[in-house]
Amino acid sequence: MTTFTELPLSSALQRKLAAAQFTTPTPIQARAIPPALEGKDVIGTAQTGTGKTLAFLIPILEMLNREPSRQVGALVLLPTRELAMQVHEQYENLRSKDAPKAALIIGGASEKTQIQGLRAGSRMVIATPGRLQDFVTRKLVDLRQIRILVLDEADRMLDMGFLPAIQRILSVLPRDRQTLCFSATMEQSVARLVNDYMREPVRVALGSVLKPAESVQLKAYEVRPGEKLDVLRQLLYAEKGQTLVFTRTKRGTQRLAKELVRDGFNAAMIHGDRTQAQRNGALSGFQEGRFQVLVATDIASRGLHVDDVAHVINYDLPKMAEDFIHRVGRTGRAGLQGRASTLVAGVEVMELRQIERTLQLRIERNQLDPSADERPRRPIQNTLASRTLTALPGEVFV
Repeated sequence: MTTFTELPLSSALQRKLAAAQFTTPTPIQARAIPPALEGKDVIGTAQTGTGKTLAFLIPILEMLNREPSRQVGALVLLPTRELAMQVHEQYENLRSKDAPKAALIIGGASEKTQIQGLRAGSRMVIATPGRLQDFVTRKLVDLRQIRILVLDEADRMLDMGFLPAIQRILSVLPRDRQTLCFSATMEQSVARLVNDYMREPVRVALGSVLKPAESVQLKAYEVRPGEKLDVLRQLLYAEKGQTLVFTRTKRGTQRLAKELVRDGFNAAMIHGDRTQAQRNGALSGFQEGRFQVLVATDIASRGLHVDDVAHVINYDLPKMAEDFIHRVGRTGRAGLQGRASTLVAGVEVMELRQIERTLQLRIERNQLDPSADERPRRPIQNTLASRTLTALPGEVFV
């Protein structure tokens, strides 16, 4: 398959794909969509940013078009609210006027609105496991007629402790359903999930999921303790595009974001303790270019789609080598070139070497002089009079 027009899809869906400028499928789409359209179970593994969302949305849209009903027919489970909202947005962009709307069931948002969406006749449910398990327990949603189940970012859901919730949800689904599972890795926990809940799945594995994309230039800076912030400033001053900065803890995220704003950078932050409105505001502001820098924990390392992230900076190393791959995968997407820099001090030097051994790669070492003139080489977006983080909905700074 070289173009989407070769697929046996409805004319309405073909028009939507053309309008969205989806012409040539990515490798994961080319290999996963045909068996999925035939009703087969599919397990797909590929690097982040390869188009896995469309690989399951197209079969779902086609099934809902072929099999009209008033019952929920498709369910997509994802690990985070942001991922769920992005899948929901793409579904709504691709569905025709006659196709059913999708119900979005996530934590941190209005339960009343979500229940109304279900009662309005949604045949597609996009959900995070925790909130959906609660709805299942309270009998607020009927999943007994599900035809297609999608487990997206399966390894991440299991890492986050969602296995009990997933098992509870799957226990009420029909056994003769079709299951599509997409994961960045095939760890033992994912393999057990596949063995327990899938029927002779077609395996689609593309490239190494433990290697950064070739479009990403990797660099590391070994600095003395206490110099990280100065080196980060220099990297940001030299950067013309948008930068995603990863930290390890929620408190570290907040502290660093405020420090960058005091330096005049237009920065926002995302971590697990923020309200959904605050997380939405930070992400949309970064996507739209209103924020130059987004400081985040690993909640933003998987699946979040932001065009043209020029630079990813690991201010702190991730806990797991695989998370390093997911972080740097936020740049260099869709054929574009990207840069990923890692700052290490003290014992982190040895931790970085362990990551290199695990991933079987070598990261180029570079040096910056932290005592060098840090004045920006270009205008900073914030005015010096505005030295506080932009207040997002429901937010008060103390």
